Amino acid sequence: MISLKKICLGLLFCCAISLNGYAQDSTNTEELTFTEIKPEAVDSTIKTTDTVAKIAATAPIQKTVTPSKEEHKTLWGIFIAGFVGGLAALLMPCIFPMLPLTVSFFTKGSEKGRAFRRAALYGFFIILIYVVLGLLVTVIFGADALNSLSTNGIFNFFFFFLLVVFAASFLGAFEITLPSSWVNKMDANSDKGGIAGLFFMAGTLALVSFSCTGPIIGTLLVQAATTGALLGPAIGMFGFSLALAIPFALFALFPSAMNKLPKSGGWLNSVKVVLGFLELAFALKFLSNVDLAYHWEWFDREIFLSLWIVIFGMMGIYLLGKLKFSHDSPLAFISVPRLFLATIVLSFTIYLIPGMWGAPLRSVSAFLPPQETQDFDLYTAGLLAGKQTSTDGPHKYADKFHAPLKLNAYFDYNEGLTAAKKQNKPVLIDFTGHACVNCRKMEANVWPDKDVYKMINDDYVLIQLYVDDKSELAPADVVITPEGRKLNTIGKKWSDLQARKFQSNSQPFYVLLDPKTEALLAPPQGADYEVTNYKKFLESGLNAFHNK
Repeated sequence: MISLKKICLGLLFCCAISLNGYAQDSTNTEELTFTEIKPEAVDSTIKTTDTVAKIAATAPIQKTVTPSKEEHKTLWGIFIAGFVGGLAALLMPCIFPMLPLTVSFFTKGSEKGRAFRRAALYGFFIILIYVVLGLLVTVIFGADALNSLSTNGIFNFFFFFLLVVFAASFLGAFEITLPSSWVNKMDANSDKGGIAGLFFMAGTLALVSFSCTGPIIGTLLVQAATTGALLGPAIGMFGFSLALAIPFALFALFPSAMNKLPKSGGWLNSVKVVLGFLELAFALKFLSNVDLAYHWEWFDREIFLSLWIVIFGMMGIYLLGKLKFSHDSPLAFISVPRLFLATIVLSFTIYLIPGMWGAPLRSVSAFLPPQETQDFDLYTAGLLAGKQTSTDGPHKYADKFHAPLKLNAYFDYNEGLTAAKKQNKPVLIDFTGHACVNCRKMEANVWPDKDVYKMINDDYVLIQLYVDDKSELAPADVVITPEGRKLNTIGKKWSDLQARKFQSNSQPFYVLLDPKTEALLAPPQGADYEVTNYKKFLESGLNAFHNK
């Protein structure tokens, strides 16, 4: 029978990577809150005015927030990531050895039912402590601040630095600990009997294990906060604490199962190191967000990929025992599960290498910088071989934005509408963002389809509006809203347009318009990775345009 510790180590990479596996559905909407409505509820006769200023004057913002389908998906993703993070935390050296000791405290001299009740109450207090921590994040930052975290330069740099520190801690450079006085005081109170004693026992666990769980909790809170979901941090902490609490109750109910647990040993530190590599890889995403939003253009796709290749390559070498850190135990031999995990990691590393020449890498495309930041791109050149992309001269903001797949996109709403009227084509508006992982996934997995690409390139006029861009607007383009807010950046202007006209603040958000009447040709929609569904969406707009 394969040892449980080997299985846990083998599954850890797949589980921990899901910490950044839930996509960010919405980007910065600054200080606005909007009502999200279903696409079919949008009035197809809604028309825009010629300028965003007029729209701002005639379309007041609604303050009632109704959770959208995308927001529910985001919260579920945060919960799953938190739960997986909790499972990973169980395998940390600070928690795993405490599991049998704590459970034996509940079961020793107690009947089975009472032991389970005490363990369940202990688990409830663990959940309570961490959920309160998540709620405090929301209270401290506030709902508006959470919405602006995703592309705020200062915050993203801080998050990048924070995750690098967490990674260094897991790799053994130092330990992140809380003041010993806190731990001692909490431990002294845990000697009390009854419910109060169980609460302080849970608090002691949270404080003692902070050196191991702190980086996981910090990463989870950062990612949950930057989605903009109001309850994101609390939901993430609920998932994390639930995974942490369940084993205590289960083993109190079935104490004989404790005998099947693997013994503590050097494999626990290997779990920490693997998580350290993952933290380091995840940190680069925040640095990329800042680079894209401020158009620095030095952290492009090749640099991002080269760092990932080195990080995951070193992880594979570590799993093979050829790279050691200060807290590692001697590795006499490579177990079969560890070899399998090393094979998976090194295979993933090799999979990334063709990306240096432009391979789309669709399985991870959502987390990479956009394809158009690639300097040497054989993939796009081959994809467009023999195809002609129409162009009608330089477009406004073309020096800042580059359309995917070399499509002839406009980056200004009015300029795009004017071009569509001249060409007598319908408009495809793509509300997108630099930090929007779903947008990158759509552009890499759906838009390259030959039929979809042909319709976007030949039959539509594409307008891409970045709602999180930080570039300052020219004085003539600045908009003052009825609420007195100054929309002085490109991102603020287009996020305000999306919210006021289409009552949505999620990205990607695709809108099909008749350029002459500015009426909807089909209900707007968000990300849909089924090519056939997206094709039908585009076809429905074309049919409505030609049959009007």
